[in-house]
Amino acid sequence: MRKLLPVVGGFAVLLIVGSMGAGAQSAAGGASARAYAMRVAPPGLAESVSTSVEAPPEAVALSGGFSYPSEAGGVASGALTASASARVERTSATAESSSEVQAVSLFGGEVTASKVSAHVRATADAKGGSGDLGGSAVEGLVVLGQGVDTSSAGARVAIGDWGYAIVLAQGTTPGQRGFRGFVTALEIHLTADHGGLPAGTVVSIGFAEAAVAAPPPPEKTTNPGKTTPEPTTPAPGTNKKKGGTKAKRGETLPLPSIPEAELTPGGYVFPVYGASSFTDTFGAGRAVVGWHHGEDIFASLGTPVLAVADGTVFSVGWNDLGGNRLWLRDEQGNEFYYAHLSAYSPLARNGARVHAGDVLGFLGNTGDAEFTPPHLHFEIHPLALLGLGYDGVIAPYTYFLAWRRLEDIRFVPGLAWLPQFGRSTAPEPGAYLLSARDISSLSGLDPGSLRRAFAAAPAAALP
Repeated sequence: MRKLLPVVGGFAVLLIVGSMGAGAQSAAGGASARAYAMRVAPPGLAESVSTSVEAPPEAVALSGGFSYPSEAGGVASGALTASASARVERTSATAESSSEVQAVSLFGGEVTASKVSAHVRATADAKGGSGDLGGSAVEGLVVLGQGVDTSSAGARVAIGDWGYAIVLAQGTTPGQRGFRGFVTALEIHLTADHGGLPAGTVVSIGFAEAAVAAPPPPEKTTNPGKTTPEPTTPAPGTNKKKGGTKAKRGETLPLPSIPEAELTPGGYVFPVYGASSFTDTFGAGRAVVGWHHGEDIFASLGTPVLAVADGTVFSVGWNDLGGNRLWLRDEQGNEFYYAHLSAYSPLARNGARVHAGDVLGFLGNTGDAEFTPPHLHFEIHPLALLGLGYDGVIAPYTYFLAWRRLEDIRFVPGLAWLPQFGRSTAPEPGAYLLSARDISSLSGLDPGSLRRAFAAAPAAALP
């Protein structure tokens, strides 16, 4: 037993079994998994997360119960468990996660469930990636006294005039060499203040996620016994066939024949700052655009998103697929697409000149990524392929492995902003509120009152 997890209304222990392989992503392939049993996220306040685990290393967490807030009438449960494991071997990778919550009750019994569970398994080898979300279920769900059918994944259930529930929100991202899948078994969204929690609160019950990428094949050699050095950027390919056929909605097509091109070496940085993970999903089938034209980089909501090169920002704004999105054109004419941002930085203006490493915005899940974990969808459109239109893209995966990770970022002082939506005549927002503290009751005669109000939250309140 290595660490006690803070839990309100119960006990929890985290059992560390030991390291099981490489991190979530590396040149040697990768595997990662995470799970938590309960999460309450009120807007402007610290989240409360119970029974949370990540792998590697392999871990199991147990808890006797959960309640938030501590007084009766909020969110409560019986026993909770969560587990995660991840392993990378010479030619394959596996990851698995699960969580289970007994006897769920919200707001004095307005929403109850006898058991909520989530399970995800992912595997990848030289033949490709696959996964399984079986075992995820919501049993005995009752909303305002009425039983609810939970057999349909993604079903949305209205809860009076104050919220709604989503049953088995889930997603999978298969790829040529990897797989990522997630499940949130039961998610409650408050659209109005209720039960002591503010509008905008999200209660997530039973979450599991797993991602894998198979180790790449051995490098080819140019001379016997001599290995070709790894380039700063991948070497140009020879496949010049025109890109793929469009799929009908819901249809999955095999990996298309993708053109390749070389980016000018030097001066590029990884597009997400800090901890993140990604797998090779370029070319996987997609209902609307036919196939996946880029890669998804997963990280925490609000993680800074960076300019990958010196260049010019253009096409800043919203579309239904990409949500808050923008494009960057580097000095050689190559173009890069960023999608699903939660907000923009002051540099995200059409025609703005930026440098590699400048913060353009913040990672999120806007657009058609609303029910997926926060991530950046990123595409590379080389100058030589712009004539092919949207299909003139190359696979970002090996570039991600080559581009250095930025340690220091440049951020122009100012506030993050969101664009206007629809036909609203309201002025452009001046800030994107990430958190807030109520200081209206503080005394101006006490010099220490503001300092205490903005002190770090107690450890027990943090995820």
